[in-house]
Amino acid sequence: MAKPEKRPWLKIFLSGMVTGAVLLVVSAYAMLSTDQRPFCSSCHIMSEAAVTHKLGTHADRSCNDCHAPHNWIVKIPFKAKAGLTDFLGNISKHDVDPPSKATRDMVNANCIACHAKVNSTVVSMDAKPYCVDCHRNIAHMRYQP
Repeated sequence: MAKPEKRPWLKIFLSGMVTGAVLLVVSAYAMLSTDQRPFCSSCHIMSEAAVTHKLGTHADRSCNDCHAPHNWIVKIPFKAKAGLTDFLGNISKHDVDPPSKATRDMVNANCIACHAKVNSTVVSMDAKPYCVDCHRNIAHMRYQP
């Protein structure tokens, strides 16, 4: 009786596939969890933004639907940098620094992308540099347009 052929490469390949799938699922869950208001509001410097977001017109959206890129390849380093900045701000002082130009540009791009249908009816989209220059309180304050 002949011995069965050994296939160590198959075990290695399948182990790699399973490990990769598990890492992908864990990473996706972590990314989704850290996009949500409960996670963002866990830092005291974000508590006011979280409360006003909960009352705002975009309460059904996650924080990073507006504040981060939607493309995962760009989102991961963007989110890591912004998260580190927020974390350091949280441990060193009690107030929020103004958003960086990159964050303002990202929020603006997300406003324009999500509201493209409405934007097509606006006469002048270049009246001010950012959507939030006129619509400052839309996402975070329910009664203040």
